[in-house]
Amino acid sequence: MDERLSKTIEDRTEELAALAADLIRFPTVNPPGDAYRPCAEFIGERLRKRGFGVEYIRAEGAPGDSDRYPRVNVVARFDGRSRGSAVHFNSHIDVVEAGEGWTMDPFAGVIRDGRVYGRGACDMKGGLAASIIAVESFMDVYPDFPGAIEISGTVDEESGGFGGVAHLAKQGYFSRPKVDHVIIPEPLNKDRICLGHRGVWWAEIETRGEMAHGSMPFLGDCAVRHMGAVIRAFEDELYPALDQKRTRMPVVPEGARRSTMNINAIHGGQTDDYSGLPSPNVPDSCRMVIDRRFLLEETLAEVKDEIVTLLDRLKGSRSKFDYSIRDIMEVLPLMTERDAPVAEAVAQGIREVFGREPEYVISPGTYDQKHVTRIGHLHDCIAYGPGILDLAHRPDEWVGVADMVESAKVMAVGLGRLLGASSR
Repeated sequence: MDERLSKTIEDRTEELAALAADLIRFPTVNPPGDAYRPCAEFIGERLRKRGFGVEYIRAEGAPGDSDRYPRVNVVARFDGRSRGSAVHFNSHIDVVEAGEGWTMDPFAGVIRDGRVYGRGACDMKGGLAASIIAVESFMDVYPDFPGAIEISGTVDEESGGFGGVAHLAKQGYFSRPKVDHVIIPEPLNKDRICLGHRGVWWAEIETRGEMAHGSMPFLGDCAVRHMGAVIRAFEDELYPALDQKRTRMPVVPEGARRSTMNINAIHGGQTDDYSGLPSPNVPDSCRMVIDRRFLLEETLAEVKDEIVTLLDRLKGSRSKFDYSIRDIMEVLPLMTERDAPVAEAVAQGIREVFGREPEYVISPGTYDQKHVTRIGHLHDCIAYGPGILDLAHRPDEWVGVADMVESAKVMAVGLGRLLGASSR
């Protein structure tokens, strides 16, 4: 790659690590949505000093938005010296809860032995930091570039992205002619290009019963036992069937190249928001949340019908069994073509930085590409960024400093190709 551009990024290695650490120190935990505004303003103020026009967009009315937890997004834009394409780097600033098992403060932004540690280091504040350094370095080397560059920090990706990219897409922020190409620096490894993701259907199943005194359960009907029958049917029938379904999509890791379903939660009977001893009741309701991931070869109707058919069969064979089902979220699988302009541009960056062909992959879980494509109708979108996907959401999450530097180089090369600026 261009030696000037490469050296400019390398010379900012310590700055890149420090920027990632600074971003981690904002505890943007979702839910509930802590520290969104100060994190967005930190990003916006940095880019404003570089000459970007900066907007803060609150997704009023989005799930979770409130005056205490406002869903504040930041979008920064720099227009070049002449007309041309617009390239957008989008990163989510929200992170999942820290959880247990950490050997250090998850929000201290510790830099140690070539790694930056903390919740969100890998997913995806390391990618956000790398994209900012890539863009700033590119602007230093090519100040007369044509077109426009945008960088956004958006919220709520971990809970579906409805207060973030979905809201912005509805406002036209991810549509032509405003934007032509989108790169999302999710952690899929520095030499891989992620073309899309599997589909997802979240739903809540409720089994119903009849309340009675716990000492005389025969006078009632236990909804939890009915849910037990549902789980047994899943184990005996559904899971073996899902294991047989395979996809042509290059999903990683290997285990995700089949259909999967996770039982996300079960709630039945006495709630845990009490003190003292539980009351002796037969539960008349039990709710289960399922997280069903499906393949390009499956339709959403087929996915739903598998569950409904199983539940209807139980209703016909099990005394007093009754249920209801409620959709929570639906996302269709998607896959950008390998020869799309943004994919080809980033592929060239990987060739120039690593001297080898990129690996093309599909994410096992969804990310905000779904909203760019489905709402913004912009299909020239991929995910590319530093970090090891397996580290996301785990204790002692980290991102490698060298990986961020190399990814920044790849992004800078791809940016130059998409804008038509010389990269040699």
